[in-house]
Amino acid sequence: MTIGHAALESVDRIAADWTIPQDWERYTAAEHGMWNRLFDRQAQLLPGRVAPEFLAGLDMLRMSKRGIPNFNELSERLMKATGWRVVAVPGLVPDNIFFDHLANRRFVAGRFIRTPDQIDYLTEPDIFHDVFGHVPLLAHPVFADYMEAYGRGGQRAAGLGAIERLSRLYWYTVEFGLIRSAEGLRIYGAGIVSSFGESIFALDDPSPNRLGFDLARLMRTKYRIDDYQQNYFVIDSFDDLLCKTLETDFGPLYSELEPIPDIEIEEILPSDRVLTRGSQAYARAKVLPQVM
Repeated sequence: MTIGHAALESVDRIAADWTIPQDWERYTAAEHGMWNRLFDRQAQLLPGRVAPEFLAGLDMLRMSKRGIPNFNELSERLMKATGWRVVAVPGLVPDNIFFDHLANRRFVAGRFIRTPDQIDYLTEPDIFHDVFGHVPLLAHPVFADYMEAYGRGGQRAAGLGAIERLSRLYWYTVEFGLIRSAEGLRIYGAGIVSSFGESIFALDDPSPNRLGFDLARLMRTKYRIDDYQQNYFVIDSFDDLLCKTLETDFGPLYSELEPIPDIEIEEILPSDRVLTRGSQAYARAKVLPQVM
C-alpha cells in the first residue's frame, strides 16, 4: 500500500507479525518535550475544527502533554472502550500484516518522534501522527468498527488485486477525511488532525475541492502523497461511512472500476456533490510531488 512508513527502523527484535517493543523508557526528555510541544499546539488549534468524537477519544484515553504515551497503558484504556490495542512496528509493514492487524483490532504505530527541524513536515509518519492522529477515534465504537471492516476488506482486496483501489478509501477517509456537523465541516482524518498547517488549510483555504463522499468516485481518484490535498471528501456521519462500507460488495465494484480511467485530482465531475469548488491556486503555484 502507499500508506504507512517510508523507512524501516533498525531493530533487533522484530516478531513474526512485525511488532517490536515500544521501549518507552528509552525516550529522552527532548523526545517527550517534542510530543508536548506538538500536543499543545494541536490542542489549542483543534477545538471548533475537529470532529467532537476525536476530542472525546482524546479525553477518554487521557492523552496529554505529559510526554509520549506508553502503548501498554494506552492499550489498556482503549481495550476497555472498543477492544483495540496499539502495537509498535519498525516502519513499513507488508500489506498482509497491516490488514491482519487491523482486522484483529490492533493498530500499528511507529515509535520514533520527529526532530525540531521536522516539526512542520516530515516524509514518514511518526508516533505523533500515528498515535495522536489515529488513536483517539479508535475509542469511538462506530469508527472502531469501520477500521476493523477496512482490515477485513484489505485481506479480500489483496486476493483480488485491488489494494490500490482500497488504499484510496483509506487515504480519503482515515487519513484526510472531513465530516459534516451541525456547526459546519469538521476534520477527522489523522493526516490533517496531526498537522498544524493542514488543520487550517483543509477547512479555510479556497484552493481544495470539498466533495460529498462517493465510494466509487473516491476509489478512482488520484491523490498527492507529499503535500496538502487538492480534494477532500466529506462524509455525513461515521454511521453512514460504516454502513456504506459494510453494505457494499467490493468484489463487483472492483470489477466495475477496472476498465474505467482514474480521475485526475483537480477534476470535477457532473455527478459530484460539490460543497466547495476549489481554485486549486495552492497546487498550481507549486511544483507538485508524486501522484498516486
